Amino acid sequence: MIDVDGYRPNVGIVLLNADGQLFWARRVNRDGWQFPQGGMRTDETPLEAMYRELEEETGLAAHHVEVITATHGWLRYRLPERYVRRHQRPTCIGQKQVWFLLKLVGGEDALKLDACDKPEFDIWRWVDFWYPAAHVVNFKRDVYAKALRHFAPLVEELFGVVIGTTPPHDEADTPPTGPRSGRAAA
Repeated sequence: MIDVDGYRPNVGIVLLNADGQLFWARRVNRDGWQFPQGGMRTDETPLEAMYRELEEETGLAAHHVEVITATHGWLRYRLPERYVRRHQRPTCIGQKQVWFLLKLVGGEDALKLDACDKPEFDIWRWVDFWYPAAHVVNFKRDVYAKALRHFAPLVEELFGVVIGTTPPHDEADTPPTGPRSGRAAA
């Protein structure tokens, strides 16, 4: 399903652990890391699509998370020209996304990257709040920063921390943190 402007409806998921760190995962057979995300079906609401994508990509069910908030309206990004499939109709030029902020309420042992037939991710880790905005593939950086800026005040309130509303300038050189990470089952 592509809208009249060429954007595919999609959901993005920012998952927090109890320490306020974010779930960050590597795409299977690629160097790229990202948040869970995926397309909406024509018969789904954004919330329904979010729960489906969450389970497909992380193995987490609705009872493993608490929905804190979502962005209002769509956040859009354009695909680089090399990824636009001009031979397909309608032509998709990018994604429009509703982003959800979730908190993990169960144990991280519930994370299962191989919960579906074709896993999206092969390894994951917890990272500091602004890390993804500086490390996702270039064409998604602006939409990641917008979503995180939207969520930052709530995360500060929930965890009693000060993270600010813009990524620190030296964030690109800061390695991810978090004592735990996981892999898909072999």
